[in-house]
Amino acid sequence: MTASLTVPSSWDEVRADWMTAALARDFPGAVVGEVSVAMRDDGTNRRARLALTYTADGPTGPPTVFVKAVDPEHRELIKLTSGLLHEPRLFTSHVDLPLEHPRVFAAAIDEVAEDFVLVMEDLTARDADPRDATRPLTVEQAAAGVRGLASLHGRFWGERLARPGLDWLEPFVEWDGMQYAPLPAALERLGDDAPASVHALSIEDLIEGIWKPFVATLTGPSGGAPTLLHGDAHVGNTYLLPTGELGFLDWQVARRGNFSLDLGYFLQGAVTTEDRRAHERDLLAVYREALELPAAELPSADEIWLRYRASAAHGLTLWLATASAGELWQRPDIALALAQRYSAAYDDLQTADALGELGFRPTR
Repeated sequence: MTASLTVPSSWDEVRADWMTAALARDFPGAVVGEVSVAMRDDGTNRRARLALTYTADGPTGPPTVFVKAVDPEHRELIKLTSGLLHEPRLFTSHVDLPLEHPRVFAAAIDEVAEDFVLVMEDLTARDADPRDATRPLTVEQAAAGVRGLASLHGRFWGERLARPGLDWLEPFVEWDGMQYAPLPAALERLGDDAPASVHALSIEDLIEGIWKPFVATLTGPSGGAPTLLHGDAHVGNTYLLPTGELGFLDWQVARRGNFSLDLGYFLQGAVTTEDRRAHERDLLAVYREALELPAAELPSADEIWLRYRASAAHGLTLWLATASAGELWQRPDIALALAQRYSAAYDDLQTADALGELGFRPTR
């Protein structure tokens, strides 16, 4: 997609002719007259909203677009934890993603500079409501998200994943550095909101005995049928539309592996602990039905339940590590809310026992 586009080193380099080329596929004949930066929101990536005007004697396109590229200061971190070029590769693969997600008008990759650019729709134009842990989803909204993930997973389930355009897709594997998280700081912040089983964990227990064994269940002989994973489907990467559809953004961790990574990471953090406890079995049934797989390929309800129980290991580890870092990686209120939910899920679902049932021997 749009291989001729260069990757700008700053948003000020995005000129009218560049944006005209970026929009040409979706808005043929539209000629951009001016480009200006309406909002800059750099974080671990460079991000901005650009305002566009068009020449008066032809078709027009969107009045604003959202653009995303690599932030040089975070390049090595993203390569380590997320995968630097996975998102643009996904959107240059020409595969249809059968769930709500931002429309991508153009994507370009600079392999030498290890950089990319995505030109996407500005979701505010559709009145999208970005969500985070401080504004959990209702059960009905979570069901919409579960159906979306099932549609994605079912489309690429098993042999369906082997298609042109996705040969670059890597397995979901562990990454280094998690063992350095100051876990006691997170547990102190959680206090009585974390169950005793979580307070009993050391960082070695958590990483070597819980997280790495779970990640090992996602691929290889124990992984079951692989599928295309969003890879980072926590509630902070979702948005709600006025229609009730739930969308998933930020596909930088797209991987292949077992469905449970997306399903558990989404559901256990997206709703309140009380709603999860009351409705998770029903929501897993919604997921299973929405896979729309032949009976011979459809995982049993018991298998989905077992892998879902084990999946709390991932959310627990990532958000305890995030909460331990204070304000470094995430707003503390968001990090603590998610650490609380995944901690409760880990205890409620007896995740350590589930890992044992899957053939691994967690520390605790």
